[in-house]
Amino acid sequence: MAWLTFRRTYSSRTAYTGSMTDVTRVGIIGTGWVGSSVAISTLHAGLAQELLLHDVRTAIAEGEAMDLAHGAAFYPAATVRQVSLDEMRATDAVVIAAGRGGRAGESRLDLARDNARAVREIASRFRDYAGVIVVVTNPVDVLTYEVAATSGLPHERVIGTGTMLDTARLRQVVGSTLHVAPQSIHAQVVGEHGDSEVVLWSSARAAGVTLGHWPAWSANLETEIAGQVRRAAYEVIQRKGATNHAIGLVTAALLKALLRGENRVLTVSRVQDGALGLKDLALSLPAIVGANGAAQVVEPELSREERDRLQHSADVLRQAIASLA
Repeated sequence: MAWLTFRRTYSSRTAYTGSMTDVTRVGIIGTGWVGSSVAISTLHAGLAQELLLHDVRTAIAEGEAMDLAHGAAFYPAATVRQVSLDEMRATDAVVIAAGRGGRAGESRLDLARDNARAVREIASRFRDYAGVIVVVTNPVDVLTYEVAATSGLPHERVIGTGTMLDTARLRQVVGSTLHVAPQSIHAQVVGEHGDSEVVLWSSARAAGVTLGHWPAWSANLETEIAGQVRRAAYEVIQRKGATNHAIGLVTAALLKALLRGENRVLTVSRVQDGALGLKDLALSLPAIVGANGAAQVVEPELSREERDRLQHSADVLRQAIASLA
C-alpha cells in the first residue's frame, strides 16, 4: 500500500506525469553489454514493475527480455518485454544505452561522431516526453548535451551518468588504499567523464577525516590514484572488450534517486546553466537528484588548481560539441 501511495503522489507531479498509472515503467534503449547490465541491476533493485527494452536489433531485445523474464523468481515482481521506440514514451524514465562501445586505445571523445547520430535520432522521438531521460552512451557529456538540445526537454530532466562511475572508482581505490570501506570515503570526481576529469582532492575525506591526516598519505599518492581512476575504463576494455557491470549499478542507483525522490547528491552530467560560471555544455557537478530530476546543482568548493582544471575540462567538451555542429 505504501508503494501504491507513493506512485500516486509521484505520478501527480507536474514534472513527471510519466505513465500516469500506479505502475512504474522504466525503458532501456540499447540492449548490448551496457543496456543488459542496466536491466539486471534495475530489476534486482526493484525499481520497475514494467521494464521495457528496445534495440534496433529486435531479436536481440526480444532475447534479452525473455532471458531476464526467466529469472523472475529471483527479483522483485516485474514484467520484462521488448517494445517499439514509440512505446517507450509511456515510461517514467528512459535510459539511452544505444550506440557502439569504445575500442582499445580509443578515447571516449573518439566515439562522439558515431554515437551522436544515433542519440539525436532517438532524442527526436522524445520531444514533450513527460519523464526523465538518463544518458549512458559515451561520450556521455557530449551526448547528454545533444539529447537535451534535440529533445528540447528541461535541462534537469536530461541527465547523464557522468562522473558517478569515476567517483565510485575513486572511492573504491581510496578505500582499498586506506583499508576503509568505500561507503566511508567522501570524495568526488567532476568535469568530463573522460581524460580531463578532475578529482576534488581538496575536499576529500575518509570517515570524516581529511585525507592529508591519514598516515602515509601524500600528493604523490593522489597523483597515482587519479591516474588509476582515469585509466580504469581503458584497462577493463583492454581485457574484456567493454565496461558494463559497474555502470549498470551506477545507472540503477541514479534511477532509484529519481523514481523514489531521494534527493541524493550525485555527480551527474547535465547541461549547466551558470553553476561555477559554466553554461551551454554538459559536464558533471554535484547535483541534488530527486523527483524533479537534477534540478539543483551544488557548487563545490574548489582550490585554484581544481578550478583551472575544471575550466580546461569544460574547454575540451566545448570543442567536442562544436566539432559535431
